Amino acid sequence: EVDPSLQALESRQEEILKRLYELKSAVDGLSKMIQTPDADFDVTNIIQTEEFSPLTTNGADLDLMLGKDYGALKDVVINANPSLPPLSLLVIHSLLCERYKILSAVHTHSSVKSVPENLLKCFGEQTKKQPRHEYQLGFTLIWKDVPKPQMKFSIQTMCPIEGEGNIARFLFSLFGQKYNAVTSTLIDSWVDTAIFQLKEGSSKERGAVLRSMNAALGKSSWLVGNELTVADVVAWCVLQQTGTANAAPANVQKWMKSCENLAPFSSVMKLLQ
Repeated sequence: EVDPSLQALESRQEEILKRLYELKSAVDGLSKMIQTPDADFDVTNIIQTEEFSPLTTNGADLDLMLGKDYGALKDVVINANPSLPPLSLLVIHSLLCERYKILSAVHTHSSVKSVPENLLKCFGEQTKKQPRHEYQLGFTLIWKDVPKPQMKFSIQTMCPIEGEGNIARFLFSLFGQKYNAVTSTLIDSWVDTAIFQLKEGSSKERGAVLRSMNAALGKSSWLVGNELTVADVVAWCVLQQTGTANAAPANVQKWMKSCENLAPFSSVMKLLQ
C-alpha cells in the first residue's frame, strides 16, 4: 500500500508545480504586453527603412495585374463629372504616361451640355498616332453627368470601381509598388482622410487634418515614407480643389511645392488657372 503521507506529499508537489506553471504563464503574458507597442507607437522608422522602387523604373507586368487578354490592349474607361474634375486621376495618368505607352482619349457624354476647353484637352495633344496594338494601355476619360467618378477596365470580368480615392488607389497599383502591411494601411488611411474629411468634412475636420499632415510631414518628405505615394497625389489634389492650400501650415506648404516641382502636378496646375 502507498504511504498516505507520501501520497499527500506528491499531491502537494503537483499543486505547487501547477501554480508555478500558472505563474510562469502570467509572467510571460506581462512580458509580451510590455514589449508590444500601443496604438501611439511611432511607425515612422519602420516605414523609412522599407525599400521602394522609383516610379520611373521599367514598367510592371500589366498582364499580371490586369489579367491576360490574348494580346488585346487593356482599356481603362473613366466617367467623371466636369463640374468637379478628379484631379488626382489626371496626375496619375501623367505619371503612368512616364512608365507606359498609353493611348489617351477624352470624350463628352450626351448628358453633359458643355465642357470647358481645358478639360477637353486635359491629356494634352497626342502628336504621334501609332497603331493601337503598339500601346500598352488605353486610358479613356468620358465627361459625364455622374455623382462620382466611375471606372471599368474589363467590362466582361469586373464590376465598376466608384469614387475618386478607390480609382486612384487602383491606378497607382499599376506601378507595381510593393508595400508592407503598415505602409499600405497608412496610405489607405491618408487617402480616406483626404476624401472624407479634408474634401467633404467641416472646417473643424479640415483644420484637424491639416495639423496631422503638418506633423507627419515634419518627419518625412512625403506623407508616408520617403517616396511619393497615392496618398500624396490625392491629398494635394483635394487641397487644390477645396481652396485650403493657401491656409496650410509650413510643412504642408513645403510638401506642396515638392509635388508641384514634379511635371504631372504642374500640368494639372495649368487646369486650375
